[in-house]
Amino acid sequence: MRSVIILSILIIMISSESCVSLKKFNETSDKLNSVMRENQDLRQANNMLEINNTEFEDINKRLSEKNRELAGQVEECLYNLNLQKQKNDALSAQQERFIKEMDMLKTGSTSEIEMLLEELQNARNNLNLREDLLREAEKELAERNSRLIELQNILEQKDQAVKELKNRVINALTGFNNKGLTVHEKNGKVYVSMEEKLLFKTGKWDVDPNGIKALNEISSLLAENTDINIMVEGHTDDVPMRGSGDVKDNWDLSVMRATAVTKILTANKQIDPKRIIASGRSEFVPLSTEKTPEARQMNRRTEIILTPKLDELLKIIEMN
Repeated sequence: MRSVIILSILIIMISSESCVSLKKFNETSDKLNSVMRENQDLRQANNMLEINNTEFEDINKRLSEKNRELAGQVEECLYNLNLQKQKNDALSAQQERFIKEMDMLKTGSTSEIEMLLEELQNARNNLNLREDLLREAEKELAERNSRLIELQNILEQKDQAVKELKNRVINALTGFNNKGLTVHEKNGKVYVSMEEKLLFKTGKWDVDPNGIKALNEISSLLAENTDINIMVEGHTDDVPMRGSGDVKDNWDLSVMRATAVTKILTANKQIDPKRIIASGRSEFVPLSTEKTPEARQMNRRTEIILTPKLDELLKIIEMN
């Protein structure tokens, strides 16, 4: 909006005074074009965010499916192990029977004894082969159990890390209770939700001083926890916004607000910007679908979503 106002003033000045140079007018036009290109880049970043979010949900689904699959495989291995033991016992009984028959046939013909010896040797070979298979099955079962235990331990560690992170965030933001800031846990993530009144004036994207204080507290905490991925999402209500400057609609407003919050967080040089994704969600992810003023106020929010890194879990999934 400010760029359009400046451009309008320049046009008026050019119309009324001949002393304004064409060079300054061109410079102002270039700035406006740069802002429009930045807006396009933000839309592309939003598309990448939705793709990343879908991938993360797919990872969680794959983890659950892999856990169920491993449990089924363990049960199957136990069944096969028991079956092999039963066959081993049967072969041992068969071997004893052959030995008894040999004792009975010691007075018989040499050909019969040789035949029985051959059968006995074949039975021993089969027994050795089955014992080898049994040992391999036991080894495979032990390896699967080990990976399953490792996976379960990492999942428990992740859940515990999320709970501890939530408590640290709550403690760090105690001074902002009842001021439009809430912290909750959902789907293995910690959500720091800030209402519009804490950060922005209506229709604006410049962060208020009180909101900057809250964001500085969060950035200090995130700087101490480098194993946390950060996503900043801007949300609006469903009331259409029709602007003519940098922000033309709710998409633009949500993106600008998410970007403004991200810039304040990354002002802390101890936070690697690669850890953060900024996203505008417009009015399409509401907390409430009601059309009341209270519901719309609830939907106008900015969320900082904190997620522990899942590198170790992904390695275990790839191993299987």
